[in-house]
Amino acid sequence: MNTRIAAIARYTLLEALRTRLPALALVALAVLFLGGIFVEQIAITEGVRFRTGFYAAGARWVCVFIIAFHVLSAVAREFNDKVLDVLLALDLPRAHYLLGRLAGFVATGALLAGAACLPLLWSAPAPALLQWAMSLAFELAIVAALALFCIVTFNQLMPAAAFVVAFYLLARVLTAMRLIAANPIAGSDTSHYVIKLVLDGLAYLLPAIDGWTQTAWLVNQRAAWTDLGEIAVQGALYVLLLAGAAMFDLYRKNF
Repeated sequence: MNTRIAAIARYTLLEALRTRLPALALVALAVLFLGGIFVEQIAITEGVRFRTGFYAAGARWVCVFIIAFHVLSAVAREFNDKVLDVLLALDLPRAHYLLGRLAGFVATGALLAGAACLPLLWSAPAPALLQWAMSLAFELAIVAALALFCIVTFNQLMPAAAFVVAFYLLARVLTAMRLIAANPIAGSDTSHYVIKLVLDGLAYLLPAIDGWTQTAWLVNQRAAWTDLGEIAVQGALYVLLLAGAAMFDLYRKNF
């Protein structure tokens, strides 16, 4: 890796570790863990399964939103404080800056995924937990790349955050929407056909995140390793595409 990219990635990782991000993640995961214990106590049977399922589902959402808003706020702060202008004035290529920041954010997401797994070490099989952690790390990598692209493109925190949330929620529910569109209750018409075409088109553009990081892997049956391979390939592809789009937008800006 280029030394400049590695230096920026290291700075990005240190920035995450020295801010309130670790404390926020620790508090959020601790609250979820305590909530899981409460669910276990009120469950009539299979309390451990209920606790594991509650914590895993909640931890996935928490990690996604923490990494998304960390990326958005960190880069937005650099834009607002003119830090990026100073860095580019030092003869730093924009591609090196972007790739370094992305690498640091992806590493931060991987650490966050690892931290989310700690409360599950005694309640989930090791192979299933490893698969869940790897899938969550790839999911967080896509969210980090998406947040970086959005903040570079919009330059404003709220529009970028709204786009990230909309993208992620749509990717999570798209399969269900396609199933509903494929089996209409009131019959088919032109509008239904158009909606079905739009949803099918979106399915080719968005990652199938609804099938990633499934709680069922921890409480029922773990996934096949071939599925993890597909998730890794798809995750790497989307990260590269989003990085390329962010780089294109960054190079066309005037600083």
